[in-house]
Amino acid sequence: MPLNLAFIGLGVMGYPMAGHLAKAGHKVCVYNRTTQKAEQWAETYGGTFGTTPAEAAKNADIVFCCVGNDDDVRSVTTGENGAISGMKPEAILIDHTTASAELATELDTACRNAGLHFIDAPVSGGQQGAENGKLTIMCGGEEAIFEKSQDIMAIYAQAVTLMGEAGAGQMTKMVNQICIAGLVQGLSEGLYFAEKAGLDQNKVIDVISKGAAGSWQMMNRHQTMIDDKYDHGFAVDWMRKDLDICLNQGRKIKAKLPVTALVDQFYGEVQAMGGGRWDTSSLLKRLKATD
Repeated sequence: MPLNLAFIGLGVMGYPMAGHLAKAGHKVCVYNRTTQKAEQWAETYGGTFGTTPAEAAKNADIVFCCVGNDDDVRSVTTGENGAISGMKPEAILIDHTTASAELATELDTACRNAGLHFIDAPVSGGQQGAENGKLTIMCGGEEAIFEKSQDIMAIYAQAVTLMGEAGAGQMTKMVNQICIAGLVQGLSEGLYFAEKAGLDQNKVIDVISKGAAGSWQMMNRHQTMIDDKYDHGFAVDWMRKDLDICLNQGRKIKAKLPVTALVDQFYGEVQAMGGGRWDTSSLLKRLKATD
């Protein structure tokens, strides 16, 4: 049966994710800080929009959120006219923002106190995954609530997995970003080395991608890296925000992250080059700039 849903945050991820929900036949009301974008979405997908998060969430069975950072999430959930103040009893709040584990615990408590339910559910797959409905979602929360909402999230995901209690989803996303940071730096150094050695970079990738070195980053980013094109994908500014979360959490749990810290510094250099909105694979451009 069609559900009443709300989606807060219509960025490059949220816009298509909310669209998938509408195309699946659900009644979707959206909210975006820029009302014009919410109006545009409603016109495109036949949904409705609210002028505040609380208004958008008013009749929703499930409220989804996908915004920028911890403070943005607080603003649209527990802040003035936030979604929680407008949600009906027993409704579910699902936060797709990549944020801190502490925020997840904070929102879980806020929802319990308001007679609501909460799942932290950061995603991986980037804009392309959101548009194609092929995201990977890592969830934290109660199993019974996860089971109620799993099939809805699966509308725009290829994998939806419960990792543990509230905060476990965010912790898992941190692992994801830590691994990606090292992978992208390794791929950048490999392509850089291949060019310096006079090798055909495309032939190199064709060979090694079939072996142990193969990865999503290699298959989906090697050509744009070789072509020196970075005006797409997951922005360096966003990655630095995520790595800051990882490094802060690492200090709290006494986990050593030396490679992550180093790659974070490299991304800082990319930002200094004016590449804050470049794709994360622009680490190769940084290497070439040092020649």
